Amino acid sequence: MTAITTRTSPRQPASATFVPVVAAFVVAVVAWKAIVVIGGYPPFILPAPETVATRLVKGWTDGTILPHFVATATEVALGLAVGAALALVAGYGLARSAFVERVVSPYLVAAQATPILALAPLLALWFGAGLLSKVVICALIVFFPVAVSTMVGVRSVDVGLLELARSLRATRRQILTTLEVPGALPSILGGMRVGVTLAVVGAIVGEWAGAERGLGVLINVARGSLFDIPLMFATLVTIAIFGIALYLVVVLVERRLLGPRQP
Repeated sequence: MTAITTRTSPRQPASATFVPVVAAFVVAVVAWKAIVVIGGYPPFILPAPETVATRLVKGWTDGTILPHFVATATEVALGLAVGAALALVAGYGLARSAFVERVVSPYLVAAQATPILALAPLLALWFGAGLLSKVVICALIVFFPVAVSTMVGVRSVDVGLLELARSLRATRRQILTTLEVPGALPSILGGMRVGVTLAVVGAIVGEWAGAERGLGVLINVARGSLFDIPLMFATLVTIAIFGIALYLVVVLVERRLLGPRQP
């Protein structure tokens, strides 16, 4: 009797994942420091990494950054929720209706081709300089990648499975929940990876167009009236970390729903 063995790929230790990331970060910081030292740049042109790190800690501990971060995070969360929800509905309609695709697609492409930086002042004029205009801007910039990824994902569902489900008299809801959504989920989550980072960009652009609080406002204040370039860099680092954190949240959700990626 022959023994049957299954071959499984060995699980990589955590160090194999984090060591390259940490090493790349160290190299980037050392290169940054070398550029400052070799170029002899003063702090108001290019501050050293330790200067930015000190200002970052001080900005968070003295309450300079926190209220602006809360404002930006609120805008991103609401804009992402609204934009993604509308995009899921629109993407499904584009995938399942040729009429909807013919009518809606030109407007989607035109809206995406128009720079959000040019639309932001107009949206701020229409909706005011408060939260609503920032949510609209974030929703607009998130909408297109999520809608397109949803459309592509729904269209990639096996037609044979759909025909089999219809032959078994499955309802529209059953087909949606058991075939279309699971089949399109990898593509949708791929679009969400792009959408979460773009939502941060949209919030910052909206704040530049007019706002009282937000990380975009803090950048302008640090660069302008305060002339605090280390604070401006500290704010940029905060924005980058925020975007990375949102991206990792989507990655964790993707792994939770779809399992780890196979090598």
